[in-house]
Formats: sequence, structure tokens, C-alpha cells
Amino acid sequence: MYEQEFKEFSYGFRPGRSQHQAIDYLFEEVSFGKIRYVIDADIRNFFGELNHGLLRSFLDLRVKDGLVRKMIDKWLKAGIMESGQVTYPVEGTPQGGSISPLLSNIYLHYVLDTWYSEMIQPLLKGRSMIVRYADDFVLGFSDLEDAKRVFKVLPKRFEKYGLRIHPEKTKLIDLAGTGKGEERSFDFLGFTHYLGKSRKGYKVLKRKTSRKKFTGALRRMATWIKRNRNMRAVDLIAKVNIKLRGYYNYYGITFNFNGIRRYYLEVFKLLFKWLNRRGGRSKNWDHFNNLLMEWQPLLRPKIYHSYSLAKP
Repeated sequence: MYEQEFKEFSYGFRPGRSQHQAIDYLFEEVSFGKIRYVIDADIRNFFGELNHGLLRSFLDLRVKDGLVRKMIDKWLKAGIMESGQVTYPVEGTPQGGSISPLLSNIYLHYVLDTWYSEMIQPLLKGRSMIVRYADDFVLGFSDLEDAKRVFKVLPKRFEKYGLRIHPEKTKLIDLAGTGKGEERSFDFLGFTHYLGKSRKGYKVLKRKTSRKKFTGALRRMATWIKRNRNMRAVDLIAKVNIKLRGYYNYYGITFNFNGIRRYYLEVFKLLFKWLNRRGGRSKNWDHFNNLLMEWQPLLRPKIYHSYSLAKP
């Protein structure tokens, strides 16, 4: 019912659409659309504060089938068990429920997507863009006054529908700023995005693994290696390679080779540290190097998602 209604710039939890496509769309819009100012917005506790009454009013516009509506109501009223106690929420979407992503998309389709693309963008002086993945979205502008006007009205729009924009995490960023201490980058879908130069000298939107995601992934890898350090070295490295492949598959995109290479080197050091704490004879660096380079190679970093549009 809704797939044909959703906007092209909406990518979250939709068939045939992915995070990488959202990132590619963002790259094109900023790099080739002369976007300089970005609103990096954060919705506070979106999935927990979604208003059931307003959601039903949105559904009234499109869904007339009584059976479907009855099923949705059952999902919304489903109890949540915490510490042996069952509670019945009066707002928010069911945590872990299969219907939650779709209901969230429907809610933001009306609250944000339709409002911004059909009511706000036609009133702006310069060029503008929006990209959204679930409740994570970015607004971009070529004109500073346009950006300031939208930045001012955005919290009011969300408050009208029972949602709150986080005042400390929502920022207006000048990607080409030159002021001391001025922010010139923003995080979106696990990457830090910033303006840089392509091989041919053009200004383009580049990206690297965000510090928060890099640190979190490395901490989880360190914990896993520590807990499993007594496995046979061959089996341990084979398991680590599976984890590395998953990491490269997401973060191995154009402009981020240094990011995944850094992760590879840190994992290399972690293996050296914990395999040397297993008792028995310690391995020197040369012996360990031979182990991970020749006998049981550690999976080397590789770019899995290279976009032709990212090479102007």
C-alpha cells in the first residue's frame, strides 16, 4: 500500500534499498548540487514516543481495510515484559516488532518527508536536499538563510506531532567553514562525512568510519578475541576473518580505505597480544607476521562498494 507513496530519498527498511544507496544519494546531492550547509538532526527516543492517535489518523488517509487495521492495533497494544512485569504502552512502536519499521516510516513520511519536500522546499531560495534512513535524516542547503529558517522551524514541526528534536545533538554545519573550532563534518549511518578533494581536484563529499563506530567495533573484537584466545590459532584466525569480512563489507566503500586498513592493523595487534598470553613459548613479531601473512593469512582490507559517481 505504501511503497508507491514513499519518497525517493527515503531508504530505511524498504525493499531493494540499503544504507550504501542512501550514502551514495547523499554523496551525489552534496557533491554535485553545491550543498554547503547541513542540518544533522537527531530525534529523541523516536520509537518510544511515537503517538498512537496521530499514527491512526495517518493510517486513515490510506488504509481502509478493517482487518489490516485490526492487526495493526493488536501490534500496537502488545504487552512488553520487563523484569517479569508486563506493561502495555500507550505510545511508541513495539520493540523488536516486525511492524515497527513500517509504522515508523509511515509516521515520518507525513511528519517529515511530505512536509519538507512539498511544503518547505518550494519556498526556499537556493537548492536543498533531504535523505532519510529510518529515523536518521540529513537536510542540506546551498543558501545559509534557507538553512537557518528550516533549523528554526524543525523542532516546532516535530513537537506538533509528539516528537522532540534533541537540542544538543542537532546541529547546523558549514561544510566549507574556516572558523577556528567550527564543525565541518557530520555523522550519518556509521560514517563521518566531510568535504574533500577528488583526484581531479573537485570538491566532493568524502567519508570515513565514524570514531564512535570504529571504537565500538574494535572493543567488541578485542573482547571476543580475549574470550576465545585458547582456540587453535588456525580456527581463531578463521573466525576473525569472518568478522573482518562483515566489517569490510559495510565500511569498505570509496574514500574509506584508510579507515578499514586502520581497523585491520588494530586487529592484527590484538591477535599478537592475546596469542602471546596463552602460555607456552612466546611468538616474536617475525614469527607472528609469517603466521598471519603466509600460513594462515588475516583477511586484508578491500573496498567492496566503489561508486563510479564517486570518481569525478
